[in-house]
Amino acid sequence: MQLTLIDWIVIALYFVFNLGVGLYFRKRATQSVSDFFVGGRNVTWWLAGTSMVATTFAADTPLVVTGLVARNGIAGNWIWWSMVFSGMLTVFFYAKLWRRAGVLTDVEFAEIRYSGAPATFLRGFRALYLGLPINLIIMGWVNLAIVKIMMTVLGVGKLEALGFAILIMFITASISTLSGLWGVLWTDLFQFVLKMGMVILLAVFAVQATGGMDSLLSQLHAVDQSRSGAGSILSFVPDLNSVWMPLITFFVYIAVNWWASWYPGAEPGGGGYVAQRIFSAKDEKHSLLATLWFNIAHYALRPWPWIIVGLVAVVRFQHDAAFQADPESGYIRILISDLPAYLRGLMLAAFAAAYMSTIGTQLNWGASYLVNDVYKRFFARARSEKHYVTISQAVTMLLMILSAIITFYMDSIVGAWRFLMALGAGTGLVYILRWFWWRINAWSEISAMASAFVVSVILQFGFGYDESQPRDFAILLLITVAITTAVWIAVTYLTSPEPKEKLLAFYRRVRPNPAMWGPVAQEATDVAPERDGIFNIVNWLLGVAMIYLLLFGTGHLVLGETAFGAALAIAGLVIGAFIYQRLNARGWKTFSA
Repeated sequence: MQLTLIDWIVIALYFVFNLGVGLYFRKRATQSVSDFFVGGRNVTWWLAGTSMVATTFAADTPLVVTGLVARNGIAGNWIWWSMVFSGMLTVFFYAKLWRRAGVLTDVEFAEIRYSGAPATFLRGFRALYLGLPINLIIMGWVNLAIVKIMMTVLGVGKLEALGFAILIMFITASISTLSGLWGVLWTDLFQFVLKMGMVILLAVFAVQATGGMDSLLSQLHAVDQSRSGAGSILSFVPDLNSVWMPLITFFVYIAVNWWASWYPGAEPGGGGYVAQRIFSAKDEKHSLLATLWFNIAHYALRPWPWIIVGLVAVVRFQHDAAFQADPESGYIRILISDLPAYLRGLMLAAFAAAYMSTIGTQLNWGASYLVNDVYKRFFARARSEKHYVTISQAVTMLLMILSAIITFYMDSIVGAWRFLMALGAGTGLVYILRWFWWRINAWSEISAMASAFVVSVILQFGFGYDESQPRDFAILLLITVAITTAVWIAVTYLTSPEPKEKLLAFYRRVRPNPAMWGPVAQEATDVAPERDGIFNIVNWLLGVAMIYLLLFGTGHLVLGETAFGAALAIAGLVIGAFIYQRLNARGWKTFSA
């Protein structure tokens, strides 16, 4: 794709603007570690929530969705649509609890909930595990995606593309180093608007180039005739007799996976960069609204421009061997063929924005673990805030360098990703219940992590279960969850509970629902009990219904089924208004700082 001088000027202005944001917030973000990593806990809900959405919109996300649509139709997105249940659980049960905890990182939770050497080990281990291997692998994949995009769009070799990626990452790291989370938040807002605008425009141009929506749909119906036994490519619900999503696998996604497994970005009970944005919110009201807005935008609004381009790619390249071998490439090929020349610079800036919003968050988030939970906790406990900010800036740049190195070896560590992810399979339940059941202790978490890892590895390497195969994945997860749950519950009862003083301090600090805090709640008579269990469960179920109604309503509207789509979308909006009215009637004082 040929770029003109105007295109390069647009791209340059994009980077200059982002650097300007970093310089503008430099003083505000470098006064303390709290300012650098959680924005001084003074961020509005719309800014924090939009930043969450921008972070999950990486450079490779449109490509991944295109691949899902090409292989399995629109319903292929259920692999991640099923996580709505977990996302809304965070909104109504955990956002306010995380904000009350007042921690700087989610792994710091270990030492406010547990005590002694097990708590110290748990905090240090999880900080290193998340801050280095997991974080570097995520950044490596994101780097690799932008490299592939540049190779295709600019027609350059891998080495040249990697050089461009390192330059963009250096600019991103500089912004994060200069302005901490404040710079990440405001550049995320700008980047989200830019990249959403451009992917919507690309979807419009792609449909026009195919002859309009009616022509696209008729061609897709013709494609369905050649997809015997795979269900309609336009179906929103998977064919439960299909190879890629048999009934047992769909059941596991809908009923088990979302609460049973830990994975970066969608941790059961909240965590990671989602928790970081919750910590940054002004108060509990803003933390709840931020996560609510994130889930609405993430699931209900954002995916359709990508899906439409994926459908166009299916029609356009259905007989193309290269597309069949690498369907993710269809998104870039549609971009090259259908986007007007005068928008190419903006589209490349949008891809840079998608890349930078993810990398900026990963750099700041990873540095927060390594500085707050490793360096400050174990090596330098009584230094000045200026010292910790300087170390944070240095660690941010170090992570950038390490992630660039990882990218060189990305093809050789695909297996390592699965190996590391095995550590989180089956651990979700303990992360959900640790807030609400007083009897859980540090050994509960440690045993859950260890048993999940051991069981998953034995099943994969000893018994030959392949998690990339749908049925194997379902069976592997069910067995791992069952054994892991039995192990950590047994360990919980076989070990002593946390000291009463620690439990009382945590209960007073976080004020969870007292239902499963019996003996602790009875002693903490100074804490007004929040008996909000049923209230939150109803909101959670309503929230899940709202998301799916808005998701499917938007989809039907986009595909030309105006009346049905509008009815679903209106029903979703009515439920959303009802949820807000319920929260308002209960009184936002419950969610005050």
